[in-house]
Amino acid sequence: MKAAEIVYKPVGFALGLTGGLLAGAVFKQVWKVAGGQGEAPGPTDRDRGWVEILVAAALHGAVFSTVRAAVGRGGAVTVHRLTGTWPD
Repeated sequence: MKAAEIVYKPVGFALGLTGGLLAGAVFKQVWKVAGGQGEAPGPTDRDRGWVEILVAAALHGAVFSTVRAAVGRGGAVTVHRLTGTWPD
């Protein structure tokens, strides 16, 4: 196993966790603006309609994936700059 891979394993795990938490916080703020309500609906929310629930789920997925990808890519670039090897 290369040194960059050994270094990146715990860093990648921490970045994944941080990215997930950050994505959740970003989604809550985006939903406040886009949805006009405090909390996004869940799939079993009886008082919300299909369209609102599906839009919230799609928006959550898009925000989550984008933030996680940005954080993961930033971590890989940083490890590459520090070690000279791209982590796989």
